[in-house]
Amino acid sequence: MSTDKHSPPKPWWPRVFGIVLALMGLALLIGGIRLVSLDGSWYYLIAGAATLIAGLLLLAAKASGALLYFLVVIGTIVWAFAEVGSAFWGLVPRLAPVLVLGLIAALALRSLRPATRALAIPAALVQLVVLVVGGVMMFSPQGTIQSPVNSAAKVVNNIPLVTDPNSTDNRWTQYGRSGHSDRFGPFDQIKPDNVNQLEVAWTYRSGAQTGGSNEDQATPIQVGDSLYLCTPQNKVIALNAETGEERWTFDPKPKLSPAWNRCRGVGYYEVADQDKSENGMCNARIITTDKQARLWALDAKTGELCPDFGDSGKGYTDLSNGMGEYPDFYYMPTSQPLVAGDRVIIGGWVWDGKKTNEPSGVIRAFSAKDGSLDWAWDLGNPQITKLPPEGQTYTQGTPNFWSHGAYDEKLGLVYLPLGNATPDFWAEHRSEAMNENASSVVALNVETGRRVWQFQSMHLDTWDYDNGTPPTLVNVPDGKGGNTPALVLATKTHQLFLLDRTNGKPLADVEERPAPQKTMQGDAPAAPTQPWSAGMPQLGAMTMSEKDMWGATMFDQLFCRIKFKQLNYEGPYTKITDKPTLVYPGYYGGFNWGGHAYDPRTNMLIVNDINMPQIVFLAPQATAEAITKELNASDITQAKWTNSHVQDGTPYQAVRGSFNSFLGLPCHQPSWGNLTGVDLNTKTIAWQVPLGTVEDSRLMGVRTSLPIPLGMPSLSGPVATAGGLTFYAGTQDYYLRAFDSSTGKEVWKSRLPVGAQATPITYLSPETGRQFVVVVAGGARMTPEKGDYVIGYALPKK
Repeated sequence: MSTDKHSPPKPWWPRVFGIVLALMGLALLIGGIRLVSLDGSWYYLIAGAATLIAGLLLLAAKASGALLYFLVVIGTIVWAFAEVGSAFWGLVPRLAPVLVLGLIAALALRSLRPATRALAIPAALVQLVVLVVGGVMMFSPQGTIQSPVNSAAKVVNNIPLVTDPNSTDNRWTQYGRSGHSDRFGPFDQIKPDNVNQLEVAWTYRSGAQTGGSNEDQATPIQVGDSLYLCTPQNKVIALNAETGEERWTFDPKPKLSPAWNRCRGVGYYEVADQDKSENGMCNARIITTDKQARLWALDAKTGELCPDFGDSGKGYTDLSNGMGEYPDFYYMPTSQPLVAGDRVIIGGWVWDGKKTNEPSGVIRAFSAKDGSLDWAWDLGNPQITKLPPEGQTYTQGTPNFWSHGAYDEKLGLVYLPLGNATPDFWAEHRSEAMNENASSVVALNVETGRRVWQFQSMHLDTWDYDNGTPPTLVNVPDGKGGNTPALVLATKTHQLFLLDRTNGKPLADVEERPAPQKTMQGDAPAAPTQPWSAGMPQLGAMTMSEKDMWGATMFDQLFCRIKFKQLNYEGPYTKITDKPTLVYPGYYGGFNWGGHAYDPRTNMLIVNDINMPQIVFLAPQATAEAITKELNASDITQAKWTNSHVQDGTPYQAVRGSFNSFLGLPCHQPSWGNLTGVDLNTKTIAWQVPLGTVEDSRLMGVRTSLPIPLGMPSLSGPVATAGGLTFYAGTQDYYLRAFDSSTGKEVWKSRLPVGAQATPITYLSPETGRQFVVVVAGGARMTPEKGDYVIGYALPKK
């Protein structure tokens, strides 16, 4: 009797896997063909074709399909390392999906051809181990820098500690603590070895409205046993520095802007002994401004208006005097007034991009005693030294000083970062005077307001690369055993300029390098060169290429590569045209208004940055609004296109959006924000770490909840202490963190109720002598949860 010999039936699941693989291969092939047509990488076309064939072979239950996909895996590994080397976050989207599919392919090979056990099982195990190790590594910081030669880890200058809580050195009176804007607390109670004992000592709720147009970015000031802060609506609050209890409030009740309500801090002025009143009223003053461009002086003890301050007994000085007519909120101070001696130096925020003749960027000094105008510096007409002549105004449309400045009392100079002339993205109408001072740092004589020196960090800025970062006054070795008084200017273009603060001359090499020249017809010619700070470390990339494109998967990375190749981009300073143009570094920075911390003991400069490119193009006035609506209706990348820069008075509006993948993630490789220690002794990077995790970020509207330290964009600044710690809170996740200032290692963090975009401060409480760290938490910029918290931290009472 004969019997038929039948082969065992083929398992069904490799066929299903073959279908999935074929569909993925087809998508990669189609996208790869498009990328190659744009002169991009051939990898996706080749890998897509091979993956498609492998899938079809597996669909036919042929083991050769799995073997072919092994070749795709090997080829992908070679290609990935060739493109990005050992950069972890560059390898993840290139390798992780392919290794997952390769693991399944190995199991499919084993099922279809059991005799291949010797190949299939080890291949599966190797890929599994790599995926597990990679998954673990995702939760620790990657791409960090640690310099083997870090002289700033040692104390090189003898800076005395402050231990007496009643000392006048125990004060935080400026945005950057002192006029030097160094954000250094000379206290060492809290150190790396005890910071883990830091706890919430008190919490205050301000009642401030936050969210939407209201963002709480206030840095409190501290004098003696009191803290003073302001809300986005310009309400001023005094708190007990030990307990956080409210002492008084003052509400100027201004009109509020529908789009932009900020108050980053209040100023402090103390009347000289010979001028103090007998009843003590207003001998110590809180100086503040509001959205209606008014300058106020309040009694620091009671919050009452100072009766001898302001115009005609109104209790305030009207800052709109001399500005001419302008719509509401087109001019308003939003940053802390700079108190320099007996003067209050005032600039102002102007509504970006609205029209050509916006309010003047005039800088003025008012008496801190009575609010009278002391001097004015009109950037377009230096002949105007106080109010303009009758019937005239300060020059409209000039660059403005909207952020914070610094003050050197010994030299008698104030140092102010300046923006660009408005509107931001078109320059044909700008005068020579506008271009001369735009995107600069200037030193003004505090007595006269006359310009002593100026350094321009950007020529003919049409990217919104205004200087918003307050300069920090530092002392750097002169090579002869002494120090040179210097200034650090950080710009949105990721440049750090080190200047002699007596004359503005560079102390580290600055080169003028050629810049792209193609411009829109009718616009001003591009500047032939742009300044590069060649003698200082570059903390972030200035250029971008297809290899820098990124995604959570191979598909959105491919999407971003195609999108990148379609953009108008010729490298740094590519001029914006009617074609979508990549602006990188983006107009948020680099470095923004947060500023730096500087440890004078070690000469360590500590800075946070942003790595977020944008897309901008110019659309004709008549069609810009319709184009923007169409983009928002059809764009799948959550770019959030806006034509808010209407640029009235020019032929074009500026349409702006984010450079995102279809998952709404940034198209470029992390880190998207870092904390960096710069050794000013050697002008090198001492350390760099990614700043913040994606824990509280949203992907397609869903909170990730994963503490993966990608490094996120951050707002506000750090504060350093003599205890060897740097505190930072302005991340996208909800934490106040402490870092070891010598290494950048995170040594402590505390969960906040909401995110923050404000700089912490530190001081000694006169009541108990304890060192406090205080931060305002009103909500991070890109997260929906908002709040009104002021939180004080301290070590437990002994």
